[in-house]
Amino acid sequence: MTATRLAERLAQLLPVLLGVSLIVFLMITLTPGDPVEIMLADQRATAEQAEALRRDLGLDRPLVERFLVFLGNALRGDFGISFFHRRPVWDVIAERLPATIELTLVALIVAILVAIPLGVIAAVKRDSWIDRALSAASLFGVSLPGFWFGILLILLFAVEFRLLPVGGRIGFAFEVPRATGFLLIDTLLARDLSAFGNAVAHLVLPAITLGLPTAALLARVVRSAMAEVLASDYVLFAEAKGLSRRRVLLRHALKNALIPAVTVTAIETGSLLGGNMIVETVFGWPGLGRLVVESIFARNYPLVQAAVLLYAVTYVLLNFIADLLYTALNPKVRL
Repeated sequence: MTATRLAERLAQLLPVLLGVSLIVFLMITLTPGDPVEIMLADQRATAEQAEALRRDLGLDRPLVERFLVFLGNALRGDFGISFFHRRPVWDVIAERLPATIELTLVALIVAILVAIPLGVIAAVKRDSWIDRALSAASLFGVSLPGFWFGILLILLFAVEFRLLPVGGRIGFAFEVPRATGFLLIDTLLARDLSAFGNAVAHLVLPAITLGLPTAALLARVVRSAMAEVLASDYVLFAEAKGLSRRRVLLRHALKNALIPAVTVTAIETGSLLGGNMIVETVFGWPGLGRLVVESIFARNYPLVQAAVLLYAVTYVLLNFIADLLYTALNPKVRL
């Protein structure tokens, strides 16, 4: 990728973020419901107190002025104070973000470890009963609703067999010093293997709930790309030269078949980060997705706006990284 192309892709970030900022601001602002009334629901506040709180939050200003103030602050990295936490928005997000990233990465690892072998096997055994069975299983996996699948796993492995915990990140009996915010890392830094095992046990069900539907989609992509590559001339030529089937598959075919899979993986990673709200709610996972759901119901405008912008930046950067990976997998992409 040339420097000019790199600059063009980075420049595309600005209009995307501006459009997302406007859409999110209008959607959350025009949604019925008054955050002041929600905040004062349990208090016997007078009309004067409610109006003072509205002025303090800046909700008495015109819509255009509020958006311009929000945009100016966002350019400086300042998203204001969370209405309900009464703390800077980024501080609240920073507390929850490691939990979401940790769950996303583990779910992504599960998806890749399942999808690539199954996709390659289905392509090699094309049109066989193995291929048809794997295709049916992947179609079923793509169709699984996250909330239903999560509840089913809880009922089966947590309630019925009592093998895994129902929800949360770690048991109440464990106290782990917060160093990075990532429990798997923090427990290892504390040299507490019991806490590490407990944290892993809490990760299993939500990671499978997120990872298997992603694996189903990714496996279909790998299978389709791999089947196309196996029928290409250069693969047939490599086999005619006497190269082993394993070397042809791993070194020649799989490397090129992964190019479309990289795109899907980048998009799905963004979806796992931004779309795991339901799974986090089902499993009581204290991540950013669950925080956003709570903030939407509470009309916590600054936090929702900052979180959605974070999701948008994540999508753009992941697609940019996918472009860079293309050049590593296939140098012809540089042209």
